[in-house]
Amino acid sequence: MDMALVASALAMKAAGTQQQISTSIMKSNADMEKNTVLTLLGGAQQASQANLGAGVGGNLDIAA
Repeated sequence: MDMALVASALAMKAAGTQQQISTSIMKSNADMEKNTVLTLLGGAQQASQANLGAGVGGNLDIAA
């Protein structure tokens, strides 16, 4: 087998591996950004009661 052909096949295999790794990293980054946005959007509702004392901000029974 010609050495240029072997080198070409190895380069193609390495490029495929690099592409799989980069795809995996990009998906991980997208998931992390999604979770960050969800945390920021959801955290605003919970943060308003975060520094209140115990028993403050609970449910109020208006039927009594």
